Amino acid sequence: MFDWIQYFADWLIYGVFGVGAETHLGAALNFFVYDTLKILLLLFLITFLMGIVNAYFPVERLRNFLGRNKLHGGEYLLASVFGAVTPFCSCSSVPLFIGFVQGGIPLGVTFSFLITSPLVNEVALAMFLGMFGWKTTLIYATSGILLGTVGGWVLGKMNLQNYLSDWVKQLWENAQHETEALEADAQTFAQRLPGIARGAWDIVKSVVLYVIIGIGIGAAMHGYVPENFFNEYLSGGQWWTVPLAVIIAVPLYANAAGILPVIQVLVAKGVPLGTAIAFMMGTVGLSLPEATLLKKVMTMKLIAIFFGTVAAFIILSGYLFNLIL
Repeated sequence: MFDWIQYFADWLIYGVFGVGAETHLGAALNFFVYDTLKILLLLFLITFLMGIVNAYFPVERLRNFLGRNKLHGGEYLLASVFGAVTPFCSCSSVPLFIGFVQGGIPLGVTFSFLITSPLVNEVALAMFLGMFGWKTTLIYATSGILLGTVGGWVLGKMNLQNYLSDWVKQLWENAQHETEALEADAQTFAQRLPGIARGAWDIVKSVVLYVIIGIGIGAAMHGYVPENFFNEYLSGGQWWTVPLAVIIAVPLYANAAGILPVIQVLVAKGVPLGTAIAFMMGTVGLSLPEATLLKKVMTMKLIAIFFGTVAAFIILSGYLFNLIL
C-alpha cells in the first residue's frame, strides 16, 4: 500500500541527495521521509473517512448504541482483533486512534486498538513463525490480543476522559455541531465532501509539528542505535532483566517486522525468549515518538498512565513467556 512512498524516499535520499543507503545518516533520513509522509497521509484519509461517518452516523448515536447494548467486554476484544489485522507500527496507529476518538468511540475501546495494532499483524506473525515456530507464534499472537483487550478494559474503567487534551474535546464539540448542521441541511453527498475534506486537512495541519518531531526522534534512533547495544544487559536470567528490557525499549522505535531480526539475534546470543519478546513489545507497542504524537491528543498524565499500564502488562507477559517457553 505504501510502497510508492518508500520508492520516493529512496529516490529522494539516495538518488537526489546522494546519501549512501549503508550510512547511519542515509538510514535515518530515509526513515524520516517515509514515516512522515505515510503518517500524514494516513491521518488525512482516516479523519476524512471519519468525517463522512460522522455526517451520516452521528457521534451521539454511536455512544447511545454502546450504552444500550452491553457487550460484556466484547467491544474491547473486537477493537483488539481489529488492531491485530491492521499492519501499523505504534506511530501509524495514532491517526486511527485520533479518528476513533473523533468518532466518539469510548476511550478504553480505542486504547484496545492502540495497544494491539503495533504488536500483532500478519507480517510479524509470518516472520515469527519462520523464526520461532508455531507454538511461540500462537502464544505471542494470543497474548498480544489479550494484552490489548485487558489493557483497554482496565484503562476504560479508570474514566480517563477528563485527561484528554482540550484539542480532542474541541473535536468532539465540533463533530457534534457539524453533524447537527448536516442533518438540518439537506445537502447531497458530493456537496458535503469539500467541507469534510477541509475539516480533515485542518486536523492534519494542527498535528504536523508533532508528527515531524516524533518521527525525527524515531529516525535518529533507527539510524544510529546499534543492534548489539543491548546484548550484555539482557542476556542474564536475573529477575530484573525483563523490566529492564521494557524500560530500554520504550525510547526506541521500530515496527514488528523491523525488530524481529534483532530479537532473533538476541535470543541466539543468550537472551531468554520471554525477555526478548518483552523487549520487542516495548519497542513496537510503546515508543518515545508515539508519546510525542499522542501529546496532541492526551495530557502528559494520561500518556504516563497509558504507558505505565501497558508496560506493566508487557513485563508480566515477559515473565510468563520465560516460564512457559
